[in-house]
Amino acid sequence: MESNQTRRKFITSTLATSAALSLQSFSKNKKLYSSETLVTQLYKSLTRKQKSEICFDFDHKLRLAVDNNWHITKPRLNNSYTPEQQALVKEIFMGLHSEKYAKKVYDQVVHDSGQAGFGDSSIALFGKPGTGKFEFVLTGRHCTRRCDGDSVEGTAFGGPIFYGHAAEGFVEKPHHPGNAYWYQAKKANEVFQMLDGKQRKVALIDECRDEEGTDTVKLTGKKKGLEGIPMTELSADQKNKVRETLIDIMAPYREKDSKEALKLIDQAGFDHLHMAFSENEDVGRDQVWDVWQIEGPSMICFFRGDPHVHAWIHIKDKA
Repeated sequence: MESNQTRRKFITSTLATSAALSLQSFSKNKKLYSSETLVTQLYKSLTRKQKSEICFDFDHKLRLAVDNNWHITKPRLNNSYTPEQQALVKEIFMGLHSEKYAKKVYDQVVHDSGQAGFGDSSIALFGKPGTGKFEFVLTGRHCTRRCDGDSVEGTAFGGPIFYGHAAEGFVEKPHHPGNAYWYQAKKANEVFQMLDGKQRKVALIDECRDEEGTDTVKLTGKKKGLEGIPMTELSADQKNKVRETLIDIMAPYREKDSKEALKLIDQAGFDHLHMAFSENEDVGRDQVWDVWQIEGPSMICFFRGDPHVHAWIHIKDKA
């Protein structure tokens, strides 16, 4: 009995070491081993049972679902996959993010997932990688990420994504200490500080949208009549600050995805964007707006910093 246990420990350790070494090679050759390449490797490693649990047709309705705390499939990384497969999933996730933010974002997922850490995440695959359209989706608490190899045309990130952080408990202090994403709200508040009195009245609304799963990021197609102040009411330097905010929102993600997102926003018309700040959802009543959004006919960036950070992104070329 003891020899069998020793053997299993040795095999597990060997697999983990092998995965770590191979992933070091991947990290050194990112141009050769993109997240898409690793998704193909992961798919090839799946057993028949694993495929039956997490693989779906590309057009399955679950592919474009999103929420703030959910599992797209039942199996969890830490108890349903080999050490090599778990290492591949981690590397896929890391590769979807910029070098500057990858570790910070990974640490956020580990922190918010409780004792199980990143291993509490669940994944799904739609379509067949390497043979046409496919999409990999990873979900968990405060996390929905996608890798689609540009299978979904005219859609940033392959569909709606979600990120969040409860850095120091469920209810955060007004200045959100330690929050990985609070810097985005600080940038948005710089926009508000540039507004004059009349502009602020237009930008302030009672409350922003409710969180309702995928419906949270439902696109309207409207160019006018959206909540908040339209870009047409801003000066050139104010518009530039809004653009800087969007760039900062995209900063955690790999360059190709962030560039595509910003390109799609411009193609749909930057001047059609509206920016709104929630006056009633002000943590600490300090007029540093915790809840705000930037919305256009075919995009939404919604940031909810009350009681902790939830953020939703959905960007397309058309609604």
